[in-house]
Amino acid sequence: VSRTSPNLTFVPECLPPDPVEVEELQHFVSKSKRLFVMTGAGVSTESGIPDYRSEGVGLYARTDRRPIQHTEFVRSASARQRYWARNFVGWPQFSSHQPNAAHLVLRDWEKLGKLHWLVTQNVDALHTKAGSQRMTELHGCTHRVFCLGCGDQTLRSELQVHFEALNPTWKAEALGVAPDGDVFLTDEQVRNFQVPACSKCGGILKPDVTFFGDTVSREKVNFVHQRLAESDSVLVAGSSMQVYSGYRFALAAREKKLPIVILNIGPTRLDHFASLKLNSRCGELLPLI
Repeated sequence: VSRTSPNLTFVPECLPPDPVEVEELQHFVSKSKRLFVMTGAGVSTESGIPDYRSEGVGLYARTDRRPIQHTEFVRSASARQRYWARNFVGWPQFSSHQPNAAHLVLRDWEKLGKLHWLVTQNVDALHTKAGSQRMTELHGCTHRVFCLGCGDQTLRSELQVHFEALNPTWKAEALGVAPDGDVFLTDEQVRNFQVPACSKCGGILKPDVTFFGDTVSREKVNFVHQRLAESDSVLVAGSSMQVYSGYRFALAAREKKLPIVILNIGPTRLDHFASLKLNSRCGELLPLI
């Protein structure tokens, strides 16, 4: 894994870390005994994965395309066909992305006993690839697939083999990469793509992720609240915290009067109550601590 040459294609421009702010972050981390870390897409952009909201380079800034909604996926066979065709083409590249310096530093903090719990809003498995273990994937992970009918789980890599068998002559050229492992295709390209059903019950296969419009399970939310209750400080890295599923934990941390530090390029929903805000690249600043 390269610590020296990040992929900056999808990273907004920012100034180098300010030495005074680095010192303040160092003090915050040194003082913390049980650090609770929340990460977002801004941690993975330096691995070459685009995000939604970054100014100028995020999906919302570059295109008028929007991610699939949960109800649309469940109700519409054509929506599922479109989703899986795009996902099929994008999977080889998306699954090959590797952790960057930020992922590795957070893994190291865990090994040192500094990081009490990590909650990631990302679905790219990069924290897992880096070796993090004290972790909750708040929105699931694209590397797993499950059946909406019987709940049977399978690896996304295994599903790729089924897709290939069902679509031996189907080919499509990608028209750009999206944040969640899919690519952009035309309706014409998608039309003849075949989608397999669950091999056990014939049900609908869905990635093990929380789509927009869906909710995180109550059990998972309660579990994360318990980990937060055991913590003494909060670091938010690479997230604007615009999605409520993650923002609720920042609100809970504020109620508990825990110190909150934000490391994110651009404004966030927490800026007005954070004790420190740093506009730097996660992979550039975190290794300095």
